[in-house]
Amino acid sequence: MPYAPANAHIRFALHPDHHPAVIATTTGPTADAARSHLHDHGWRSTGPATMVLARIDCEEPYYTAQAAEQLRRYGFTTEIDPALQEEIDTEWTWANYPMPWCSRGEVREVGAAAQRIHDDIAEGRLTIHLHAHDGHTIVTVGSYKEGVRRHVHLHGENHLRQTSTSYDTEAEAVAEFHRLYGVAVRPGPAPLTDLEQTIHQLHADTPPSTTEETSAPAAEPPVAEPGEHEEFLAALFDEDRQWEKYRPFDETTVASHESLTVRVEFDHEARHRTDVTWTIAEYDGPVGERLWHATLTAGTPVPLIRAMLQYLDAPPLSTADHPDDVLHDAAWRPASHRARTTWTAPNRTIAFESTPHATADRWTLYGGEDLDRAAWTIRLSAGVPHTLLVQLAQTAADLFASPTQPAPRPLPAPARGLHAAVPVQRARGR
Repeated sequence: MPYAPANAHIRFALHPDHHPAVIATTTGPTADAARSHLHDHGWRSTGPATMVLARIDCEEPYYTAQAAEQLRRYGFTTEIDPALQEEIDTEWTWANYPMPWCSRGEVREVGAAAQRIHDDIAEGRLTIHLHAHDGHTIVTVGSYKEGVRRHVHLHGENHLRQTSTSYDTEAEAVAEFHRLYGVAVRPGPAPLTDLEQTIHQLHADTPPSTTEETSAPAAEPPVAEPGEHEEFLAALFDEDRQWEKYRPFDETTVASHESLTVRVEFDHEARHRTDVTWTIAEYDGPVGERLWHATLTAGTPVPLIRAMLQYLDAPPLSTADHPDDVLHDAAWRPASHRARTTWTAPNRTIAFESTPHATADRWTLYGGEDLDRAAWTIRLSAGVPHTLLVQLAQTAADLFASPTQPAPRPLPAPARGLHAAVPVQRARGR
């Protein structure tokens, strides 16, 4: 590989808030080439000139030194902050490491293997089907998209996660997992550990890419006015006879579809933007298992609620196979991280987020720039039909295109019935 000219500078420093993660700041005419090399070493972009290295094995200083050495060989100028250099020069050991027979190099190899598994899950190469707790740690079963023996059982968490067994078929791997762990088996991946959540947050902390974006305030997201949800609920029962209404408590109305497969709950006392007003669930039969569920907060625009209920009535025909297709066509901007992908409307009033490793909140649609301060939120679980997500994406795109929120109106007459763990402390050693 030809060496790059020495007119790009890369500075490495410890992350100010999340030790031992490392931030790389790139400047100079060939900074893009340097960033490409860093990406190959596990860094992820958090801004136009910054990248972060956050690993599940907490070996960021070690791998920073390796990356810096390679960049120097390619002709780049590198600088390592003194505090980070001290971390690089200091040897560390895991306290109470469960494999005490391993040398320091072997411990690092175990951590590197766990990092590869973490990356494969986060980037969609490895899908987790089930998880369980075996009495000591978390175990999972999953499938790689490619490979000969690509169906695996995994054992452990964070820097200790390993492949314990591999199988030729998914059916064989899942059946054996059920046999081994029985009633402890749960669907989907296990909840993220504290360390995994920290890593995902580091990759999510993306500063604005330009000064103009920083100085320009975001437009106000569309929000339902007080009383609009109540009016829409009344219109639902007035215009559509497929729903049966009852009110078991003064504060709650329950709507059950005549098919007995869809149930909607409305909380009349929800007021705050974070209060859940609507809960929608669909089942695989009158007494069957729940297929998916969704919650909608008090400020959710009525057109989005209407879109969900109309979908449950008669799924509309669409040429799009995935909500990403709709959002791309509407010029929404994607931002991908290891844990999720977020599509944002051009004026930053609405965002649609996919978290493929979550079970309860697999999809989130919200108003505003920041989910923590969202004006309203729709959360959908795993199992929600992609055609419904397409319908929601299209309605959200239409809301952005029409800054003035449409007034609530009755549902059109339907054609048919509605269907609705913190990292282990390390001891210093030399």
